[in-house]
Amino acid sequence: MGNLFGKKKVTRITEQDKAVLQLKQQRDRLKQYQKKITLQLEKERELAKHLLKDGKKDKALLLLKKKRYQEQLLDKTENQISNLERMVQDIEFAQIEMKVIEGLKVGNDCLKKMHELFSIEEVERIMDETNDAIEYQKQIDDMLAGSLTQEDEDAVLAELEAITQEEADLELPEVPGEELPEVPEQEPVREKERVKKKADREMLAV
Repeated sequence: MGNLFGKKKVTRITEQDKAVLQLKQQRDRLKQYQKKITLQLEKERELAKHLLKDGKKDKALLLLKKKRYQEQLLDKTENQISNLERMVQDIEFAQIEMKVIEGLKVGNDCLKKMHELFSIEEVERIMDETNDAIEYQKQIDDMLAGSLTQEDEDAVLAELEAITQEEADLELPEVPGEELPEVPEQEPVREKERVKKKADREMLAV
């Protein structure tokens, strides 16, 4: 029956994509570690308070030293997370730049092919023809704007009237001047038929 839903689109994973994925996974693990240390530091601080209440100052001091060391590790973890995120952003931005460069390359290739269709001489010829057409249209516009003299206007109107009259003469048919001939009466034909019938009767009587 074939595949009713068509072929699935295959996504091409590049080495840059793999690198970004690995960096994000490392960042997420560091964030989980950071969260775990933060919760532990809060517990150790509460425990140090209880030790002081119980008069165990040395143990509370030792616990606070341990807490301080873990806080330093937490700061280092924060820096590492920042570095990873910055690296991810740099790689993703580099990918965008590559796509832009590829787009520019395709655009340049298209422009080169378009330029090959027209040489400099061809473009100059087209521009000259365009300028001539613009100048011709300007002359027509100047005439229509009233730059003709009154004598020219009268001549134009007279020519228009003559053309209009010629068109009218071509369209109307000529009217005949002679009278139509009269149609002869049918009486002689009827008289001949009557005489023929009478002769036929006389022959039958004989």
